[in-house]
Amino acid sequence: MIRHKRLEHRFVEHIPERLEAGILYVSMEYATSAHSCGCGCGEEVVTPFTPTDWKMTFDGETISLRPSIGNWTLKCRSHYVIDRGKVIEASPWSDEQVEAERRRDQAAKAHFYGESPKAEPPVKPALPKAAPGFWRRIWEWVSGKS
Repeated sequence: MIRHKRLEHRFVEHIPERLEAGILYVSMEYATSAHSCGCGCGEEVVTPFTPTDWKMTFDGETISLRPSIGNWTLKCRSHYVIDRGKVIEASPWSDEQVEAERRRDQAAKAHFYGESPKAEPPVKPALPKAAPGFWRRIWEWVSGKS
């Protein structure tokens, strides 16, 4: 449930250490914004402005961020849109939807930056167990473990 229905924006050079609830801090110098989670849990939410992340629109009076903000790593798992300073609750996402979006995001970044998408790391085959050395074999024979 969204507790903060509106976010007032403040243009700053540096994001402050402590975020005031209901304020969207925007640093053009660092191409990022930050705010206290819209649900009221108090967690910090950072949205970087890049060609593959969020887009910020300032209409002279209000700020909008696109795409939506999905706080999937936070306990609250809140999901909302910031549109002209209003915080609009969006539907929750399943774990499958979150993983699909992460894969899409990774592919978009790879495409934009001219890299191949990161594949899952290959599974390393188990190394064969080394045969016991001469003295180990003698010890096992003497001790009756062979």
